[in-house]
Amino acid sequence: MKEKIKTYTRREIESRLGEKLLGKRLTEKLLVDSLFECLREVILEADPVSRLEIRDFGVFEIKRTKPKPKARNLQTGEFIFVPGRRKIHFKPGKIIKDFLKEDFKRNDE
Repeated sequence: MKEKIKTYTRREIESRLGEKLLGKRLTEKLLVDSLFECLREVILEADPVSRLEIRDFGVFEIKRTKPKPKARNLQTGEFIFVPGRRKIHFKPGKIIKDFLKEDFKRNDE
């Protein structure tokens, strides 16, 4: 059975950001630092997997990797066990994906 993945949305980030900035004098640096701090906190809360979905930007997914019982050390040729871990995967939203599909045009011509 597939496990239920906790999904965080823009609304969750907005509420966390509002709590962090409550009563503080707003500066550009404070806003940007607080935004990245909120995103980092949400990503670090992955237990063990989660999903951070920001519409029109993309989705960050924390996924598990499978353990590899028969990986090989290329220098020694020895077989070793590589335990499973977590990794982060970014899937761009439609606007970014469409931009990346466009033909690349060089400006130096």
